[in-house]
Amino acid sequence: MEAVWISTGLVALAEIGDKTQLLAIVLAARFRRPVPIILGILAATLANHALAASAGYLVAQWLTGQTFQLVIGGAFVLMAAWALIPDKEDEGAAQRTAGGVFLTTLIAFFIVEIGDKTQIATSLLAARFNDIALVTLGTTMGMMLANIPAVIFGEAITRVVPLSVVRIIAALIFLAIGVWIVIGAL
Repeated sequence: MEAVWISTGLVALAEIGDKTQLLAIVLAARFRRPVPIILGILAATLANHALAASAGYLVAQWLTGQTFQLVIGGAFVLMAAWALIPDKEDEGAAQRTAGGVFLTTLIAFFIVEIGDKTQIATSLLAARFNDIALVTLGTTMGMMLANIPAVIFGEAITRVVPLSVVRIIAALIFLAIGVWIVIGAL
């Protein structure tokens, strides 16, 4: 269960202020239909993170030992730096309307999440914990924890939580995990 809880917490923090959360706010403001938006986010996240976790798991099967642990630890340290960089709103993704609100959300979230820090973190966590299902469950729960309030409360939430503080907390967690893995490998 450690894989689930760490994955959930890490992604929930990293997702605050992320471009996909901004996309959730834009979709909520545009369509004003929270249920299909939330279901679209869930479906897109499950698909995207299952693929990312599978990739991380497969890489972990081919690469083992101290070198691999150092690479994973170093990648988490890099994720710490990346977490400090604010994302910009992806307005183009929010303007796709074909197929209804659910399909628009599903496609937009799946595409916007490709190469995103939470997708990379999902791959790294699956490599670290060697478990596709639990990491996918955890990272999906983290995405939903961060994005459901964004859909429901929209722009008001960005005035309550200082995003710079959340980015710093997420970066410190990524850094701590990276250092922990590197120290464990040495």
